[in-house]
Amino acid sequence: MREEREMAKKSNQAVSAGAFVERWSCKGYEKGETQRFWLDLLQSVFGVSNPTSFMEFELPVKTITKEKGSDFIDAYIPLTKVLIEQKSSKVALDQKARQSDGSELTPYQQARRYAAGLPLSMAPRWIVVCNFTTFEVHDMEEPSAEPEVIQLADLEKEYYRLSFLVDDTAIHTKKEIEVSMAAGRIIGDIYEAFLKEYKNPEDPHTLRSLNILCVRLVFCLYAEDAGLFEGHSQFHDYLVRFKAGTGDMRKGLLELFDVLNTPVEKRDPYLRDDLLAFPYVNGGLFAEKDIEVPRFTEHIANLLLKHASDDFDWSQISPTIFGGVFESTLNPETRRSGGMHYTSIENIHKVIDPLFLDDLKAELEEIKAETSEKKRIAKAQAFQDKLAGLKFFDPACGSGNFLTETFLSLRRLENEAIRIIYKGQMIMGDLVNPIKVSIGQFYGIEINDFAVSVAMTALWIAEAQMLFETEKFMQISLDFLPLKSYTNIHEGNALRMDWNDVIDCSSINYICGNPPFLGARIMSSEQKDDLISVFGANWKNIGNMDYVTGWYKKSLEMMQVNPQIRAALVSTNSITQGEQVANLWRPLMKAGIHIDFAWRTFIWDSEANQKAHVHCVIVGFSCCFECQRRIFEGDQVIFASNINGYLLDGDNVFAESRQNPISDVPEIGIGNKPIDGGFYLFSDTEKEEFVKKEPGSERYFRRWYGSDEFINRRPRWCLWLGDADPMDLLKLPECMKRIESVRNYRLASPSPGTVKLADRPTHFHVENMPGSNYLLIPKVSSERRTYIPIGFMEPEVFSSDLVFIIQNASLYHFGVLTSCVHNAWMRVVCGRLKSDFRYSKDIVYNNFPWPDASDEQKAKIEQTGQAILDAREKYPDASLADLYSNLFLFPDLLKAHRANDAAVMEAYGFRKDMTEPEIVAELFKMYQKLTNKEI
Repeated sequence: MREEREMAKKSNQAVSAGAFVERWSCKGYEKGETQRFWLDLLQSVFGVSNPTSFMEFELPVKTITKEKGSDFIDAYIPLTKVLIEQKSSKVALDQKARQSDGSELTPYQQARRYAAGLPLSMAPRWIVVCNFTTFEVHDMEEPSAEPEVIQLADLEKEYYRLSFLVDDTAIHTKKEIEVSMAAGRIIGDIYEAFLKEYKNPEDPHTLRSLNILCVRLVFCLYAEDAGLFEGHSQFHDYLVRFKAGTGDMRKGLLELFDVLNTPVEKRDPYLRDDLLAFPYVNGGLFAEKDIEVPRFTEHIANLLLKHASDDFDWSQISPTIFGGVFESTLNPETRRSGGMHYTSIENIHKVIDPLFLDDLKAELEEIKAETSEKKRIAKAQAFQDKLAGLKFFDPACGSGNFLTETFLSLRRLENEAIRIIYKGQMIMGDLVNPIKVSIGQFYGIEINDFAVSVAMTALWIAEAQMLFETEKFMQISLDFLPLKSYTNIHEGNALRMDWNDVIDCSSINYICGNPPFLGARIMSSEQKDDLISVFGANWKNIGNMDYVTGWYKKSLEMMQVNPQIRAALVSTNSITQGEQVANLWRPLMKAGIHIDFAWRTFIWDSEANQKAHVHCVIVGFSCCFECQRRIFEGDQVIFASNINGYLLDGDNVFAESRQNPISDVPEIGIGNKPIDGGFYLFSDTEKEEFVKKEPGSERYFRRWYGSDEFINRRPRWCLWLGDADPMDLLKLPECMKRIESVRNYRLASPSPGTVKLADRPTHFHVENMPGSNYLLIPKVSSERRTYIPIGFMEPEVFSSDLVFIIQNASLYHFGVLTSCVHNAWMRVVCGRLKSDFRYSKDIVYNNFPWPDASDEQKAKIEQTGQAILDAREKYPDASLADLYSNLFLFPDLLKAHRANDAAVMEAYGFRKDMTEPEIVAELFKMYQKLTNKEI
């Protein structure tokens, strides 16, 4: 129940926001209702128990327009530094009003004037301009940028966009991102400057040396700013004594690296005092001696001493974010893409919160609620021991962002437990280190040697930062150096390694991470071999499985030895779509895996400068863990009895690839596949020019439709010469040129089958030309459309292999296939091209259970299907993309579809109010009966 209450919090907040909207719609008198409006928002939507003490109203402020007296700020929130300028509902937010000094200002300009009169400590971080129906949010980090606009009417869905009113963590996180990105740019500049000085900049040893050098410099820069070295400029002051360009600075740095790697008692006592003053670091960071370091130019010295040291504070970086930024900045592959990459902290928490962190937080809250102080302390001690005993494993750890953020989250919980145990008092007497959680509990595998170094450094920095947090509230001083915790990040190919060589599976609690995003069609031959090594050559359809599936299989193997392990992996969404569902999840579930929680498809933004829009899912799974199953979709949480491989609340059913339909319906096939090098395909203009040159060719042209041409109603032309009399062709020299070009194109192919096809250059590789009207279904269609646009074609019109065609299809077949029922099925079982729907013959159409409709029901569906076609014809100038991307603009077409949906639902015997997941669940039951399929 505790877990359900926690996960229902967002849902309740949305309901509260909806009620708030109802209360305040059509209201909005500035003077009489401002305070009630904002107090209601804070209390009912954001849970502020005493909003009158949280927010100040009519705050006096001195401005340049007032020689006597004061102006008044409508509302101000001190904790989050939000200044609010409120207007009546009838006042437009871009409307200027005359001020007492005669100037005319918009509400935002007026708020800026008030802000200028506040003391620096009260300078607003946000300015919100509101007229009861619209919120304009101005981020004062970018005061000239366009504001975020939130409508009152949308607040039920978008309430979270106002969470900054009560939560200042967003400010801190944004600051950390900005600092970490700036740090990445600094290191990138230093990297480029050093690279120019190497004799062989492409040599692998040189690049490895440069990476190690940069990692060491980052650690030193952080250590001096964070107080790990003596004073806040020890590293800077040491290097500044050497003259750049002479070799002295290079020599001095190498000597420093050697000293940092040598215990104090083993150092040469006759070294210079400034070298002996540095602490022993340990941990292996400075152990490798065979690294190549070039000479320091004046430019490098300036970058290092001024920009990286004097002008920058490294103690403010986020190790979670900076690890990714640092690794991508210096990784040749990601550098070529021109962006600095990092995995957002928000996305990491989508994995670790439901996997373990939510439970741990709830446990800590129960400890805090314990009324007996003695029991509360005892429970806090046991909780701290529990935290210190957990072990985490990321078998694709990259720069360590999942491990680093998990460590930080655990240490924050531990610090709260330490507060309870010591009741905020100093530790008296002998100094005892109260910290038990260490980075030694975190294990990882990474194939890139440089990323391994970055991950280790990020964890060390995270450990240092959290040690300082403990020192601060405990009022004690703890030694961080030499490093006492050792990282367990191992270099290697995770799919070729025995994970037990990294961590004994009997000691693992959680596996989590973000394995490589590689689809089945873009893997290298080595990566395909990796999968075969994991699954074995006999695993069904392994050639159609994504690279990430290997991590699921390896996780299963660990769970079969230790059933208490729980895992959560970020994955390409294709593993929950199309034929991969049966290929992967049937054997995994048969082996005992069940899905505990899942995030349905969302965009995984993993870059800062360039958003990497990868469509992902997150799957949390285990063998023996019993919990309330949860499905996350946006802000919605669905509590499920079982989560199947399609991430639906339903039985474990799998639509497998099949050659023929399971119902008694016409067969489906692809259109024509020319393999012609494009020589037989023409635009309107190209066709006109060709016919002008050779008028006798006109009778051989046919309209040509692929998915794009059909949806946008912009057909091309195909020169079809397969039925032409050879003697006629000899009289058409331009046509003969095309034939010869196609023949040569096929002869040049590396495929023996295509070369053989050169003997028949006037024919296509696949020819599918129905003798009567046929139904066309695009292979790819936008995810934004409720219905895939489909339609009838005349036999004179040719279709390409980018569409499916159904011969002998009737209006009844059209009505069922264009209905909400078939589209719901398609959305769940189809594959995707990025996020677009990718219709398929063997998975979608052939597995679709058709209704057992009566003649009367079929006739009704034929009528509603015809009504859809009639409604489309009213808009001959609109493409199907126009009609179906903005269906609400065409009410007669929308009405026709709704009537058709109702008729098809009735034929299935479905309730009118069934949701799409309920429809699909019923279809899967029908599928099971038709196929007798079980796990």
